[in-house]
Amino acid sequence: MESVTGTTDGRAAQASDGLALAEEVRDALGELTLPLHLPGAAQARQDIHAALDQLEDYVLPRYRSLDAPLLAVVGGSTGAGKSTLVNALAGRPVTRTGAIRPTTRQPILLHNPRDRSWFADQRVLPALNRITSAAEPARALPAERAGADPDPRAMSSLVLVSESTIPPGIALLDAPDVDSISDDNRKLAGQLLSAADLWLFVTTANRYADAVPWKLLLEAAGRDILVAVVLDRVPAGVEDEVRADLAGLLEREGLGNARLFVVPESPLDELGMLPVAAVTDIRGWLLEISADAAGRAAIARRTLSGAVASLAATTASVADALDAQSVAAARLRDDVLDAYNGAARRTLDSTQDGTLLRGEVLARWQDFVGTGEFFRSIESGIGRLRDRIGAFFSGKPAPSVNVEAAIETGLQAVIVDEAAKGAEDADARWRNDPAGRQLLGSRDLSTVSDGFSDKASAEIRAWQGDLLEMIQTEGASKRLTARMLSFGVNGLGVALMVVVFAATGGLTGIEIGVAGGTAVVGQKLLEAVFGEDAVRRLARKAREELKLRTENLMREEATRFLSLIDDRDAAALAAGLRGQSTQLSELARRTGAEGAA
Repeated sequence: MESVTGTTDGRAAQASDGLALAEEVRDALGELTLPLHLPGAAQARQDIHAALDQLEDYVLPRYRSLDAPLLAVVGGSTGAGKSTLVNALAGRPVTRTGAIRPTTRQPILLHNPRDRSWFADQRVLPALNRITSAAEPARALPAERAGADPDPRAMSSLVLVSESTIPPGIALLDAPDVDSISDDNRKLAGQLLSAADLWLFVTTANRYADAVPWKLLLEAAGRDILVAVVLDRVPAGVEDEVRADLAGLLEREGLGNARLFVVPESPLDELGMLPVAAVTDIRGWLLEISADAAGRAAIARRTLSGAVASLAATTASVADALDAQSVAAARLRDDVLDAYNGAARRTLDSTQDGTLLRGEVLARWQDFVGTGEFFRSIESGIGRLRDRIGAFFSGKPAPSVNVEAAIETGLQAVIVDEAAKGAEDADARWRNDPAGRQLLGSRDLSTVSDGFSDKASAEIRAWQGDLLEMIQTEGASKRLTARMLSFGVNGLGVALMVVVFAATGGLTGIEIGVAGGTAVVGQKLLEAVFGEDAVRRLARKAREELKLRTENLMREEATRFLSLIDDRDAAALAAGLRGQSTQLSELARRTGAEGAA
């Protein structure tokens, strides 16, 4: 007794562990997106959808109820005679038959009355509503009629039919055609077959080699599911030949252990029923399964093991697809960041090669430093320097605010122009990449965003404010306050801005003399107030602040592109899936070993 109890407890623990892992995998797969258009991504999305269906429809219900009755799905090609076979096994017409295709417009589940509780709730196939019909389920929805489009309610419903002729412990589910002209029917047929413990696959003497049925049979072989093949409507005199040929095909494709039943071509009675003798062997096989509780448990565990092994393979392949998404996303991010980093770099280069001291900025600076009042308190050496370059200056002296405004306007123009080039570069790179092209869609991000020019102006004014604050902080001592008051904080701030922009690499001819001379004036002025080391430090800090603000502006512009990329860590998700795949493989091995035992 202890041994039996221990075995039972072990199986319960294994079922509990399996359920927990299956739920973890369901949650992980359910949260996944593969947004980038990459080779294999569409297939991976389909695999995820199919895996989630099988988890909900079969794996989770079976781990929750290992002792539940087996579900045998009767599937096959259009016109193979599935519904006629089901009616024969039930002993009366319970499902629609006829020449109009598709005939099976809603799945019908036949069960023994003792097993009703296992199927009346949403335990298996939870997405399908239940319709209970004891007499004529094919007419359960009056709107459904021959030649009409399927009622939407029918396609999301499962008709339950209680039949005492169906042996307890096993239920039959009449599925739509696997090659139906209806997309919904084909999808539902595949979903139902994935929810089965075993397949009763129906084909005909002239259709048994068709590609679609064999694709599903090969999937069954890969999952190690128990399959019985019904060769229907076999003409007299060719039974042995056709049986041998089909048996050879099954053997070559790894399905040599599949049971093979032959139903001869037979006339139907007035109710459209086959002779009882035509399905005697199939009925006997179902009764054998019903009578053997241990055998049913072994079938369930064998199928469950195959389904879990299939999930292990799917999670591993999805992890590969996630890795591909991660690599592609990194490539797209790098393209955008490279484009906008280049824009920031070019902007900063233009502030260091003298370019900004052209035109209006240079003119306003000339006006400002040409003012005699400004130099009134400067040492005679600085005054003489002013006199030497004063010949270049003319016009009425302007206040420092004019220089600040000119610098803002000039720097803003450079930033906006370079940001536009960065946007054009990033947009072009993405449009040359299928993944980037898909993300962009109809969006045109090849120009700067609305309001960017105003943002640039605000950042420049904030930077100018930083410089004035630096001047005030540096001159906080009483010794420097008097000099600062004589020159003015704004005047010193403007001088610092000019020093920051004073390199002459971008200037030519007379501009070099003017820019260089005026820069020396600013440099000497600042050194007279703060000292040489302090000026170097102030200029370096001012450049760093400008660099930081420029890069932040460009980075913010880049988010227009980057926000289109899924920001979840695909590589980490892939690693998690691979770990789950390994656990699923081990779970499949243990479940299969338990079933074999």
